[in-house]
Amino acid sequence: MRENLNLSSKIYHYSLLFLVFCFLVLPILATFLYSISTSWGASIMPDGLTLKWYAQLFSDERFLNALGRSLFVCFGAIFLTLFSVFPLVFAVNYYFPRFKNFANFCIIIPFAIPAVVSCVGILQLYSEDLGGTATLLIFTYFTIALPFIYRALDNAILSVKLEELIGSNAMLGGHLLGAIFKLILPQLKKGILVAVFLSFSFLMGEFLYANILAGSAYETLQVYLYNIRGQSGHYSSAIVIVYFALIFIATFLASLIKE
Repeated sequence: MRENLNLSSKIYHYSLLFLVFCFLVLPILATFLYSISTSWGASIMPDGLTLKWYAQLFSDERFLNALGRSLFVCFGAIFLTLFSVFPLVFAVNYYFPRFKNFANFCIIIPFAIPAVVSCVGILQLYSEDLGGTATLLIFTYFTIALPFIYRALDNAILSVKLEELIGSNAMLGGHLLGAIFKLILPQLKKGILVAVFLSFSFLMGEFLYANILAGSAYETLQVYLYNIRGQSGHYSSAIVIVYFALIFIATFLASLIKE
């Protein structure tokens, strides 16, 4: 009787997982199939298959420039956040642990402010000098990546015995900076990589800030996809698949590093 219940339970759970998998994957498969089809109208399957849309995509200088801008802005914001947040995480965990709750509260403030409200304030302050530039996007993306990177680094540094490492280094005549670069940072490498890939996958999907703050003046991949939405659906589908592939690779690498 118990074996029958276990079998029924397994069937139920695997069936549910299969339905969820189909719900998530089928739209992506349909988009990919449309991106490699010559035409698709009367029948349930495409009339023919072709890679001309991808060839046209990767020969389009405007697309390549938009992709390069997106990568530059994303990685620029991520590295700026890493260099800014690590001293904060280290100081809060080593020197000022009593301020940790306050730091955690401050870090989540960007999520508490609606994006449209943030954009209006940013444009009023910086539109004359930095409007439509990569600099404005990088510093805006900095606030978006801040909670992800802070949390990843904080979780990673909790597994490091800071007081013991720094104390042992001091007993051997080492300096604090030497302990940070030689003992602490190597042990945080996995956490740093997780923070980079997760932040990248999130920032690559961000559209609202890029469109309002920069728009066509600094056309990123998200804005480019929006601007060409009225052109060929096959071409737009190819862009979506490339876009999804970048995010999937970043998320997959982050999950591998976590394990």
